[in-house]
Amino acid sequence: MTRRLAEVAKKVGVSEATVSRVLNGKPGVSDATRQAVLTALDVLGYERPTQLRGERARLVGLVLPELQNPIFPAFAEVIGGALAQLGLTPVLCTQTKGGVSEADYVELLLQQQVSGVVFAGGLYAQADAPHDHYRLLAARNIPVVLVNAAIEHLGFPAVSCDDAVAVEQAWRHLASLGHERIGLLLGPGDHVPSARKLAAARAIAGDLPEECVVRAIFSLEGGHAAASRLIDRGVTGIICASDPLALGAVRAARRKGYDVPGRVSVVGYDDSAFMNCTEPPLTTVRQPIEAMGRAAVELLNAQIGGTAVPAEELLFEPELVVRGSTGQAPRD
Repeated sequence: MTRRLAEVAKKVGVSEATVSRVLNGKPGVSDATRQAVLTALDVLGYERPTQLRGERARLVGLVLPELQNPIFPAFAEVIGGALAQLGLTPVLCTQTKGGVSEADYVELLLQQQVSGVVFAGGLYAQADAPHDHYRLLAARNIPVVLVNAAIEHLGFPAVSCDDAVAVEQAWRHLASLGHERIGLLLGPGDHVPSARKLAAARAIAGDLPEECVVRAIFSLEGGHAAASRLIDRGVTGIICASDPLALGAVRAARRKGYDVPGRVSVVGYDDSAFMNCTEPPLTTVRQPIEAMGRAAVELLNAQIGGTAVPAEELLFEPELVVRGSTGQAPRD
């Protein structure tokens, strides 16, 4: 008990006596300090006293699929900062291969009596993935917000970048440079944002040959392997579903001895960190991370406050950022 008092007191920056008063329900402690002590208990993994367990913690789960793609740390920074401004503490949950699953994290977050959960990328975007843990959150009436496109009928509000507009911007840019043989490098077949991108490309192209569409896992290596197939099929412009996929496409072209953008032009998606520092700097479609992250937190906070939030999707407009990885189509 003494060790627990000391740890919590140090975490909050108050005396052990103050922590003791909070834990024993004694007066003489401000609401802000009381809440800070309870949050520290949750963060440090200590159980709340029985009389205080009925209250939800001021913790919010922030569940990410990975940290290797710079877009996810960027979302975490914006969302975490916005939560902190509201007095909410983000609990970062990052999946690793062979490690804790998304469903396992949901169980842990429920045990911590979190106030809500924000998912930024996850199994909700994959039609064939398990979704029971989302239904569990809905059954417990836990506030949830999803960032980016999700399967239908989950019943949660979402904020998304408009995948169709993103593809339109990239496609028209490549077409204006004279590219006629344009290919798509997308995520897995059940990936909802990729499906939206494909539908948009088909609407623009009218007749998009199947050989101009390839799929890959979201990684630089996956992009390299898939883009190699597109290049072998004569594609001169490649629109990618993420920046790491696009960097893989650039590497694939170079391994074949082709210049980027002299022989192959590549467009990414996200405009994540350092894409202006690559060689060549990457032309990409920028997600409005700041606006999307803050909107997600506003939707979550409204639910936490008891406001009914419609299970609708807010679509945000992307922006094409033209850099050095796209150029005029080759004339040969």
